[in-house]
Parts: sequence; structure tokens; C-alpha cells
Amino acid sequence: MKQRARIAVVGAGKIGLVHMAQAMKEGELAGVVDPSPETRDAAATLEAPWFSSLGEMLSEMRPDGVVVATPNRLHVPQALECVAAGVPVLVEKPLADTPAAARDLVRAAREARVPLLVGHHRRYNPLIAAARAQIKAGAIGRLVAVSAQCWFRKPDSYFDIPWRTQPGAGPMLTNLIHDIDLMRHLCGDVAAVQAQQASIARGHAVEDTAAVILRFRSGALATMTVSDAVVAPWSWELTAGENPEYPRISAACYTIGGTTGSLSLPDLGLWHYEGEADWGQPISRKALTCQGGDPLGLQMRHFCQVALGRADPLVPGEEGLATLEVLDAIRQAAESGRQVSLLSIGSDPDLPHSEARAS
Repeated sequence: MKQRARIAVVGAGKIGLVHMAQAMKEGELAGVVDPSPETRDAAATLEAPWFSSLGEMLSEMRPDGVVVATPNRLHVPQALECVAAGVPVLVEKPLADTPAAARDLVRAAREARVPLLVGHHRRYNPLIAAARAQIKAGAIGRLVAVSAQCWFRKPDSYFDIPWRTQPGAGPMLTNLIHDIDLMRHLCGDVAAVQAQQASIARGHAVEDTAAVILRFRSGALATMTVSDAVVAPWSWELTAGENPEYPRISAACYTIGGTTGSLSLPDLGLWHYEGEADWGQPISRKALTCQGGDPLGLQMRHFCQVALGRADPLVPGEEGLATLEVLDAIRQAAESGRQVSLLSIGSDPDLPHSEARAS
């Protein structure tokens, strides 16, 4: 029985290089695909074959799995190439640049019975697994309210690349999508959204700040704010310690409240009353613990098992599609100033999808 999966990586950018390192650690790096000739040297350093296109690679070899880590607009066509070749594929977030394209990809993968995973790597974080287990076990009672912050300051040099100042490149799509996915994972499906956006800090054609209200199917409400123009420590990047590029701060960026307790993340603080729940009584905090682990490494380890046919996807394409649908509804709400309802999620027996409707 094959012990190590052979994983190819498409896209040798920043996140692609991370996937290459993880593939070498958890399996074998079967190949590197990137049209830039300069990446040939990077592939040679890693002792992996280099290809200028995905089609070229698939015509010469069949890896056990492929990671697609290219610009958003290329995700669907490249993932469809992998599906057509029968190769399991892990697509970086977002799954596609539009929900319609994502739906086409999910449908194709399901019909071909080819595993399709989405790179929402935070779900693999042991912190999230511990928090979800507590919520599922009833540690905070019935979910009532959630507050999530995603505040940080991107340097001015970040915007020297022109596309980062244009619509579709703001913090809602590039950053908040991770937080939206975690809210869905922890709190359930979203029924409706409201949102406002602003660009008062830089004046670009894309938002630098947004405020969002989510109403979950359970009836619980969440408020979320994102800004890449605020000097602050309250973001998952700075508080979770997932990425060594960011200095870790001891603070919470999510608070999840229920009828019998509340949970703060990523510090895993469980707040509750020892006796009767009464705001005039002392409230206690219990520090929960969990084992450590690099989410990107755990994601690659899992993908290797899926690629070898030994596991089912933990974050399948359907989940990436559902998260993208919520984000698209938020965009619609921010542009229209109206509440947008998400309808019919899961009503199609062949393919879960949503229909957004302004009201």
C-alpha cells in the first residue's frame, strides 16, 4: 500500500510555496506548475519537476492530488482540469470568483466523483475543533449572539499593486471570507445578512472597512466588522498564532454568547456563573485547553489521506460554495443598503446552493 501521497502544486506564489513545503513534509512534492520561468529554479531547489501549465503536467504525469493556489479567476478552470483527469484537488479560498462558477465546479466534481476540497484551513486549527465541540456539547446553552472583529493595518506599500485598489480586492473578499467560514462552522448556516461598507481611510475604489449583521437559521445574531486601515490587535491573524509572519497578541477577536455561558476565541475562555445566572453575581472564567498544531500542515496531512482514498473531505466544495454565497450576499447588501436573504440552501437534491434575495 502506498504510504505517501504525491501532491503537485499549481501556483508558486506566497501561499503556493507554503503548500509546497507542507507537501514535502506530509507527502511528496510531485511537481510545480507556474508559467513564470523564474519558478523553475524554485522547483529545482525542491528537487521537483517544473511545468509551465497544468495541462502540460497532467499530460505527463498523474499525481495523487493537486493544490490550486493561483489567482481567484483561475481556480475554477484549473480545478475543472483536475476533475476531468480524475485527480483530487484542493482549491485555495475562495473556491471561485463567483458563486455561479463555484456551483459549476462543485457539480462537476460530484458527477465525476472526484474529491474537491477548499482551503479554509482555519477549520483544521485545534482551537476551532475544541470550540466547536464545546458549543455542540451545550457548554454555552442556546446560541444567542456573536461578535467578531477583523481589524488590522495593511501598510501603504501593500497597495502599490494596482489590482489591490480595485473592486473585488478589498478586505471583505480577501480577509473576511475566513471569518465568515468560521462563523458558519461554529454557529450554523446563515439565513440573512445586512451590511455597510466605507473607504474613508484611503479613498480607493474598494472598501477598507465594512460592518456586517448575520442572522443564523437558529435565530442567533452576529455582528462582524472588518477593516484593513485600523491599528489594532483584534484579528485572527494577530491573536491565533497560526502564521509566524504576524506577531502574536494575547487577546480575543471572537465572542460567542449563549443562554448559559459565553466563549471567547482564540484564547478559549469559557465564561459562566457557578450558581444562578444573574448579572449581579460574580462570573467565572475557565481556560480551556487543546493540543497545538499547524492548521496548514494538518490540512495537507488530511488532503494526502483524501488523495490516497483513505478519508473523505472535511471541508468539501459544498462548504466553500456556501461560504462564498454568504459573502456574495454581504456584497449585495453593502451595495444596496438592504437586507439580503439566503434561500433554498440545500433544497436542490443534486447540489446545495443558495438564492440571494434583497428585501
